[in-house]
Amino acid sequence: KAAFINFISDEEWKSIEPVSSWFGPSSFLMSSMSALFKLSMWIRHGHGYLTENLGIPVWGSYAVFGLATLFLGMVLGLVSEVLGAGCDFVT
Repeated sequence: KAAFINFISDEEWKSIEPVSSWFGPSSFLMSSMSALFKLSMWIRHGHGYLTENLGIPVWGSYAVFGLATLFLGMVLGLVSEVLGAGCDFVT
């Protein structure tokens, strides 16, 4: 506590360089990291629900999430192809 009070009263905070806007709390990078952490928590809760409440074995929960990942990848690939069909790229 004393070190913090001295830090403020001696104005040592003026010598510290501010955080880059790239690493600021509202930057795209930090917002993306936050979304990934929220997704991981959702997956963790989903795994717990499947194994504890529904009684699905752990390998079954992994299979559900694996199949969901494959399905989502196929859907995103299809959407990407449909949206990109109008673009003619010269190679």
